[in-house]
Amino acid sequence: MAGITCPTPLPAKDTILLGHGSGGKLSADLVREVFLPAFKNSALAELNDQALVNIAGTRLAFSTDSFVVKPLFFPGGDIGSLAVHGTINDLAMGGATPLFLSAAFIIEEGLSIEVLRRVVTSMQRAARIAGVQIVTGDTKVVEKGSGDGLFINTSGIGLVPEDVRLSANQARPGDKVILSGFIGDHGIAILAQRKGLEFETTIESDSAALHSLVTGMLNVTNEIRCMRDPTRGGLSSALNEIAAQSQVGIELREDAIPVREEVRGACEMLGLDPMYVANEGKLIAIVAPRVADAVVSAMRRNTLGRDARIIGSVNQDRRGLVTMRTGLGTTRIVDMLAGDQLPRIC
Repeated sequence: MAGITCPTPLPAKDTILLGHGSGGKLSADLVREVFLPAFKNSALAELNDQALVNIAGTRLAFSTDSFVVKPLFFPGGDIGSLAVHGTINDLAMGGATPLFLSAAFIIEEGLSIEVLRRVVTSMQRAARIAGVQIVTGDTKVVEKGSGDGLFINTSGIGLVPEDVRLSANQARPGDKVILSGFIGDHGIAILAQRKGLEFETTIESDSAALHSLVTGMLNVTNEIRCMRDPTRGGLSSALNEIAAQSQVGIELREDAIPVREEVRGACEMLGLDPMYVANEGKLIAIVAPRVADAVVSAMRRNTLGRDARIIGSVNQDRRGLVTMRTGLGTTRIVDMLAGDQLPRIC
């Protein structure tokens, strides 16, 4: 990538692939081999969905994300609402109350003004419902054929309570793994729209802002170790990141992981694994065992967590690995995504 100096450069034969944006192994390699050596600092080293910074005694979460989803509009959302929800959720996974967002637009020459207006209106609506303000931004236009319609970057800041300490390196043996609901909806909704696939029931994206759900969870206990929203790379990649950073093992129960029948059927037809399909309105939480049931109960009182459940536990065996106990009674390794099942889904 131009403008980035790396002390230990990648071999000259290496080039960027779609898989480098998958949220899986190639993405992790890119971060470890290029970005971390160049930008190394204590906030970045945490490798959370947001950076925690302290300014004049105030704890702030800061996050940024870019959205290149194709198509721009899909069942359950569009690139505008997705851009707002995505950055709010990155802040929320650090326990922050989101306050302000920025919005930068890279627009391809020839895009309809009406399409842009629809996207901006959707962003405004999503921000208003979430209780945040879009306070600054930027616009660039690139030549026709250079931008695939519209790309959006959003950054956000939020306030983090003094007693909240969430990080992917805090999982401990005995902790429980909680999932807020059904997986795979967003990725399959995007793919169906992109490929013109028709199912008996329309599959809609789960795109949503999760900060109210997180607030309800934190009101129950301060023994939540960490949270992640399993977007690119799906549930598998998010849990593998936690296992690696905490140096613990994580064992899941296959029969406890909720997948809608229509999503499961679409995955089987297309040769996809729901564990690797993106979500945009779900979270996973690692919590102390004694408060797990109380956290699940609190989540179920929120519409966004009504299907919450415990799906596994943390152990000290097979450190750095995620495994799954299958319905057949066998155990399999749930590795990080090697390539890219579904490019351009967020």
